[in-house]
Amino acid sequence: MLTLKAAGLLDVDSGEIIRPGVIRVEGDRIVGVGGSPSDADGEVLDLGDLILLPGLMDMEVNLLMGGRGENPGLSQVQDDPPTRVLRAVGNARRTLRAGFTTVRNLGLFVKTGGYLLDVALGKAIDAGWIEGPRVVPAGHAITPTGGHLDPTMFAAFMPGVLELTVEEGIANGVDEIRKAVRYQIKHGAQLIKVCCSGGVMSLTGEAGAQHYSDEELRAIVDEAHRRGLRVAAHTHGAEAVKHAVACGIDCIEHGFLMDDEAIKMLVDNDRFLVTTRRLAEAMDVSKAPPELQAKAAEMFPKSRTSLKAAYEAGVKIAVGTDAPAIPHGRNADELVTLVEWGIPPAAVLKAATVTAAELINADDRGRLAEGLLADIIGVPGDPLSDITVTRNVAFVMKGGKVYVNKN
Repeated sequence: MLTLKAAGLLDVDSGEIIRPGVIRVEGDRIVGVGGSPSDADGEVLDLGDLILLPGLMDMEVNLLMGGRGENPGLSQVQDDPPTRVLRAVGNARRTLRAGFTTVRNLGLFVKTGGYLLDVALGKAIDAGWIEGPRVVPAGHAITPTGGHLDPTMFAAFMPGVLELTVEEGIANGVDEIRKAVRYQIKHGAQLIKVCCSGGVMSLTGEAGAQHYSDEELRAIVDEAHRRGLRVAAHTHGAEAVKHAVACGIDCIEHGFLMDDEAIKMLVDNDRFLVTTRRLAEAMDVSKAPPELQAKAAEMFPKSRTSLKAAYEAGVKIAVGTDAPAIPHGRNADELVTLVEWGIPPAAVLKAATVTAAELINADDRGRLAEGLLADIIGVPGDPLSDITVTRNVAFVMKGGKVYVNKN
């Protein structure tokens, strides 16, 4: 048995710091919380003035994109699948060492030959071959021809240079959509991602315009739900959000342009919103084509008001960064931005732990409680009074194994 002794620990449900912080770990599980470390059998790890938190969770990343050595303008045609996976090794390590012990990896838009690279990455991490967070993989995002995440929308390629297959997520009509979803599930996807609207980085059409018809969206949801998987939808526009919710989509990614009616539908139907707000401040679009800069100028300011309205209405909010839209390893910047935009620190930390765990149907993490996974981090101060301490994680344990200990 290993006993962690610290200045305090966060009770996520009550939003309070319990002092001192004492947690007992055996194997990969928490076997006790509270009491005195002097009563412990086995090793005691004194973490000094640190405050212990549950491992944080990022509900929208793409570990196979971004990071060192990538040329964003050319990597879609230059990088083969092995290069993508090798780049992801560093991104996964940085993410874990930043205190994020679970992530959802939400879909590729590159040529992979149909291979679900995030599934392979997650298996390698689980096997202990490489360091990284627990990965909930989506495989390839499902999108229509010319839709958001069809890679021909991201650069001025010649027609035919980077055409993707149904297996790689480009699907039109109900039959192709069902085949695309079934392919992702067959090869290990644990959720399905779909593009319901355009985005800042879509070269044609309005950012909030709905892409798939309601009939097509219902087919995606039907295929996923029958197999027990949830559906996450890249969706910005208010009307697109409403249609997505009405068609059974479980989780809205971004939702920058939501109006009050769309927010009410999320609440009434018990659906989730993943934040990705830091990119509205930090994403560099200065070198993007003028039409993309114009979309960003329209959408980013609205993302602040829609988020605050969603929080005040009681939407289930889970933290997500859309990394590498912000750098891998800087995931905590999202938490800081949410607090700066008016969400209380306790609510933000709950969004990055308890609500995120609920979103992925994981009842074995998200709290510091007996019987749960020993995914525990330590920060140098009280995050309820200064959320920026989450940028300086000094201790990381995942599944009972220590990956970082700067104390």
